[in-house]
Amino acid sequence: MGKDVIVACDFSSAEQVFSFLDRFTDKKPFVKIGMELYYAEGPAIVREIKARGHKIFLDLKLHDIPNTVKKAMAVLSRLDVDICNLHAAGTTAMIQGALEGLTRPDGTRPLLIAVTQLTSTDQESMERDLLIHEPIDEVVMHYAETARNAGLDGVVCSPLEAGKVHDRCGREFLTVTPGVRFADGDAGDQKRVMTPAAAREIGSDYIVVGRPITAAADPVAAYNRCVAEFVD
Repeated sequence: MGKDVIVACDFSSAEQVFSFLDRFTDKKPFVKIGMELYYAEGPAIVREIKARGHKIFLDLKLHDIPNTVKKAMAVLSRLDVDICNLHAAGTTAMIQGALEGLTRPDGTRPLLIAVTQLTSTDQESMERDLLIHEPIDEVVMHYAETARNAGLDGVVCSPLEAGKVHDRCGREFLTVTPGVRFADGDAGDQKRVMTPAAAREIGSDYIVVGRPITAAADPVAAYNRCVAEFVD
C-alpha cells in the first residue's frame, strides 16, 4: 500500500453512508468505518462497502483482556478489511493475542495498527485524567515502540508525531494520521492538527479525513483536494 487518503465515514446509518459514497463515480475512496456506523449496522455494512470495491479501515479500537481481543479479532478477520486497530495501552500480551486471532489459517491477515494517544488528547488532559506525566511525544513514541516490538504494522498517531515515529520505529512502520484539516478549515474538537500537505511533508503514510470531506458542500471536490495535496 502506498500513500492514501482514508475518508472517515462517520455516519449513523447505511442510508447515509451509501448516499455519501454514491457521489463518487470515478474513484472509490479508501474508507474508515468507525464505531458509530459499525454499531448501527453491524458487520453487514462492512461486507456491503467492501463489495462495492472500497478498501476499508475498520476502526473499532479494541482494548480488553488478551483472550477476548484474540477471539474478537478472529471474527473480524472474516470481514476481509484492509486495516483494523487496537489500543496500544492494552499491553504487549493483548497485542500478541490480537495478532494471533487476526491471522487466518492460510497465514494472511489485515494490517493491524495501534492507537497511541487520541488526537483529542493534549498534555494537560493526559496528565490530569490519565496520570501520565511524561511529555506526550515521548508517550506516543513509547507506545509506538511497544507496538512495533510486538509485531504490529504501524500506529495511529497525530501527524505531528508521524516523522518521529518513523525515526524511532523505521520507515516501513506505518503511520495513519487523523487530525488533518485544510488550512482554511475548522479544527473542531481535534487539538493536534495539520494540513494534508504538511502531513505529507512530515511523513504520514495515510491521512484520515472526516468532516472536511463528509460535511463539505461538495464532498467529491474536497476529497480530490485532499488527494492532490497529500498524494499527487
